Amino acid sequence: GRVDPAGFTPPPDTAVASLQHANHEVATIQPVAAAAEVLHAAGVPLHVDAAMSLGRIPVDVTALGADLLSASAHKFGGPAGVGILVVRTGRRWVSPLPADEREGGRVAGFPNVAGIVATAAALHARTNEIVTEGPRLAGYVRRLRARLPELIPDVEVLGDPDPAGRLPHLLTFSCLYVDGESLLHELDRAGIAVSSGSSCTSDTLTPSHVLAAMGALTQGNVRVSFGRESDSADVDALLAVLPDAVARVRERAGAAGL
Repeated sequence: GRVDPAGFTPPPDTAVASLQHANHEVATIQPVAAAAEVLHAAGVPLHVDAAMSLGRIPVDVTALGADLLSASAHKFGGPAGVGILVVRTGRRWVSPLPADEREGGRVAGFPNVAGIVATAAALHARTNEIVTEGPRLAGYVRRLRARLPELIPDVEVLGDPDPAGRLPHLLTFSCLYVDGESLLHELDRAGIAVSSGSSCTSDTLTPSHVLAAMGALTQGNVRVSFGRESDSADVDALLAVLPDAVARVRERAGAAGL
C-alpha cells in the first residue's frame, strides 16, 4: 500500500500533485519527502493530506517537503467541520472562495474564532499525547496482527508489517468468503463498532478501491480504529467474538469449510 515516488513524475502541464501522508485504510505511511523531491525537480508543488496522521505521529511540513498540507479537526478531537490548511512560506496561494475586499483577500464573513481556538487546543493536547498514546495503541494493533491469523482461517492482514512504516492506531484485515456488511452486523450485535469497505465510501457497498489497487483481498475487509478511550478489554472483546462471527457469515454464504 505504499506509492512509488518515481511514479510521481508529473506529466507536462501538471499544476499540483497530492499525496496522503498516511493511508486512511491500511495505515501505511507514504514516502512523501521522496515524492516531493521528484515533483519539485519538475517545478510542481505538492499538497499533502495529513488528515489521518496529524495528532497521531509527528508531522513536520518542512521535512515532508510539502507546499500545502491539509487536515480535519475532528480527526484529532477538535470540532467537526473545521479544516486546517498550511501554506508553506514563499508559496503563492489564492483562495478559490469569494474574497472580502475589506480583509485583504480573506474569505468573506467573520472568522469562526471559537472553532479555531478549539481546534488549536485539541491539536496541542493530542500532539502532547503522541509519545504515550502512540505506543499504547500500537500495542493493540500489534496484538491483533499476531492473533488474527491464528484464530481465523483465510484472513489477510494488510498494511506495512513494520510498525515504523504505519500509523499506530489503525488496522485493516480481509476475510475470504465473507461479506463485509454481514460481518459488521454480526459484530454490531456483539457491541463492537468497526468499519468495512473503503474509508472514502464507507456508506456504500462499493468494494475498496484501495485494496483493489494493492491487489489485496477486497472481500470481508474490516477496518479497526483505536482511540484514546480504547483499552485492552476492547481487543479482548473483538478477539473473543470475531472467529465465531466470521464462521457464521461463511456458513450462511455456503462457504463453510472451503
